[in-house]
Amino acid sequence: VHMAGRPCKMDEIMDIARRHNLFVIEDAAHAAEAWYRDRKIGNIGDISAFSFYVTKNICTGEGGMVTTNNDDWAEEMRIKRLHGISKDAWKRYSSEGFQPYEVIYPGYKFNMMDIQAALGIHQLARVERNLKIRERYWRRYNEAFADMPEIITPIEEEGIKHARHLYTILLRTEMLRIDRNQFIEALKAENIGTGIHFIALHLHKYYRETFGYKRGDFPNAEFISDRTVSLPLSAKLKREDIESVIEGVKKLFRYYRR
Repeated sequence: VHMAGRPCKMDEIMDIARRHNLFVIEDAAHAAEAWYRDRKIGNIGDISAFSFYVTKNICTGEGGMVTTNNDDWAEEMRIKRLHGISKDAWKRYSSEGFQPYEVIYPGYKFNMMDIQAALGIHQLARVERNLKIRERYWRRYNEAFADMPEIITPIEEEGIKHARHLYTILLRTEMLRIDRNQFIEALKAENIGTGIHFIALHLHKYYRETFGYKRGDFPNAEFISDRTVSLPLSAKLKREDIESVIEGVKKLFRYYRR
């Protein structure tokens, strides 16, 4: 998973996969703009999945995209996405008239509408421009919070191009008189929206009740889950919006610092 737009260490992952005869499926939902070394995310693993959900940097409302260099897999995915039918509507109702078709796999209803795809295509021209704006805001946050020991900020890395999908910080809650959830509520009172990316999976009801997981089973995941906060990051924001977020965060730290 290229979390928050930060590419994974794909050389190491691919080496492990090849040595053990494994396939690599990349979750690139956050990483449409990302590069790892000199390669675009989406053509390194065996399969890469992208999301165009409403919260993503390319938004079609719903839908996504899968990339692969395997022609057989690509054809099978095309068929399975639409009920397992051998020909989609364009091929069944062409200018040559109706073309017979049949169901050749048990399939699904996973196809995007053409209107959604058209919305996505027209956003491609703005992708790099929007990335530059988010990158500027991302670095402004890092600069503003550099002297604040109460938080851990995301790091800049050599050899990658970060998609800057999320700006996530980790709270050093031991240095504060409030926990993460109270911090979020306090920011909300300052008219600043935030997110949590993400709550540890084993703490969700389904996994607790189905597999018997409990708090304490995965302490590293819980450490991050209990402290992570995503601050506003969007090309639609203005510079003054970012400065308002910075001032709101600093205000809370001044008040709740131990």
